[in-house]
Amino acid sequence: MKRPEELRSHQWYGTDGLRSFSHRARTRQLGYLPEEHAGKPVVAILNTWSDINPCHVHLRDRAQAVKRGVWQAGGFPLEFPVSTLSETFQKPTPMLYRNLLAMETEELLRSYPVDGAVLMGGCDKSTPALLMGAASVDLPTVFVPAGPMLPGHWRGEVLGSGTDMWKYWDDKRAGLVGDCEMAGLESGLARSPGHCMTMGTASTLTAAAEALGVTVPGASSIPAVDSGHDRMAAKAGLAIVELVCRDRKLSDILTREAFTDAVTTVLGLGGSTNAVIHLIAMAGRAGVRLTLDDFDRIARTVPVLANVRPGGQRYLMEDFHFAGGLPGFLSRITDLLHLDRPTVSYDTLREQLDGARVHDDDVIRPRDNPVASEGGVAVLRGNLCPDGAVIKHIAAEPRLLKHTGPAVVFDDYKTMQRTINDPALGITADSVLVLRGAGPKGGPGMPEYGMLPIPDHLLQQGVRDMVRISDARMSGTSYGACVLHVAPESYVGGPLALVRTGDLITLDIDARSLHLHVDDAELALRRSRWTPPSARHERGYGVLYNGQITQADTGCDFEFLARPGKVPDPYAG
Repeated sequence: MKRPEELRSHQWYGTDGLRSFSHRARTRQLGYLPEEHAGKPVVAILNTWSDINPCHVHLRDRAQAVKRGVWQAGGFPLEFPVSTLSETFQKPTPMLYRNLLAMETEELLRSYPVDGAVLMGGCDKSTPALLMGAASVDLPTVFVPAGPMLPGHWRGEVLGSGTDMWKYWDDKRAGLVGDCEMAGLESGLARSPGHCMTMGTASTLTAAAEALGVTVPGASSIPAVDSGHDRMAAKAGLAIVELVCRDRKLSDILTREAFTDAVTTVLGLGGSTNAVIHLIAMAGRAGVRLTLDDFDRIARTVPVLANVRPGGQRYLMEDFHFAGGLPGFLSRITDLLHLDRPTVSYDTLREQLDGARVHDDDVIRPRDNPVASEGGVAVLRGNLCPDGAVIKHIAAEPRLLKHTGPAVVFDDYKTMQRTINDPALGITADSVLVLRGAGPKGGPGMPEYGMLPIPDHLLQQGVRDMVRISDARMSGTSYGACVLHVAPESYVGGPLALVRTGDLITLDIDARSLHLHVDDAELALRRSRWTPPSARHERGYGVLYNGQITQADTGCDFEFLARPGKVPDPYAG
């Protein structure tokens, strides 16, 4: 156990110098007694609460529960507001700002007198951003997931946020529902604070965080408004003080084995394709090399057991939670996990899973009755994606898992929106819709444009899925035969930039292949005539982003943040 003089915060508070005197005086200015903090572990609570982020709007209250736990364990909590990344409102995409929050997290934790951190987030990009920044500082750390919202309800139907939005929007475009129905859906789709309650990106990444071992057990699926969520937050406060006292740093948790288990978990949950990018980036910050090949290799070994939409057919996160949550899920794949690694609550994952059970075999399937026989994400290779692409094939119509069709190419999302219903394009159900200019640099930020809309006339004929290819991402709540993250992206001259309308493209999931039927000589000729696009930004953060962002297959981190190297602690005296 650490002695008070061994705490990192001691150099701010415990010495005899002028600076330490000033720090103590300013702490009195904040209204704290010496007995409240002197010699105690100082815990930073990084809170992504915001009035405009419905996924995190309850985190102001949850921070009080974390503080309660820290005080109870003998620590001194300090709450820090940090950037909120609202998938719902922030444009062009919060992915543009993930690395900005990671930088804020890293520099805040490094520059203030803190001994450990509790990270509060959950909406899509906030989970990886907070953990990336914290990993670069390497203090004892616990993550508190925001939790899923309550299930949606409308006219006797249980709704899943995102997933049913896409479904009913297509029905509206097909003329099957009208404005009155859509008005009712507006009020029934999202009924409480919390992130999407489908197995979208938010639930996928908070589950990955739990699988990594950085949350208290069972934390990732507790509904945001459940009293259990308050208790979980308090337990996280207790846990962080224990971690500081034991000097168990984040690097002790975020090992190669932990990331392998997180990938196994994501694939077995039928989780979001976005997790591929984020886990690669998170691993890189922890000094672990994780690649697309790791995802493809593991995908062939783990079945999908979570019958949760959109990969599953029926259930939502509240059902998953009461069926046993992630501990129950992991109890069914223990032979695929590294059980002797530590977590923030236990010395081994084996101890943490002791007694975990599944209470509903239809929500969390047994191994002999999986939702799918292999992991829910496939990694594709081919002359159209030499550095890889991904597809959530379990959420696509089976008829499209091996498909050849003529390309219909759109150079940007706005053009696609304006012209997708133009009869002159001659789009049929066999066409392959191709969107470029939507990658890390081209988007910028890889917006979630990958679930390209199906033309109205095809929707009216009953078509609900087509092969769609882009260098964009898509929402984890989305579905369909959407090939995503094509790397390298078109903006930097990847093969996607050379595709022309009418070219034949073959998608073959079994072969893990994406092939453009154009010979090398013709592609070389097209490349010689290709002109790089102009810069998206002339000043500001966008210039930094454009100059430093890496491609999707390496995690879309900033090069200067992802590179190895030490950063010294500041001198506080």
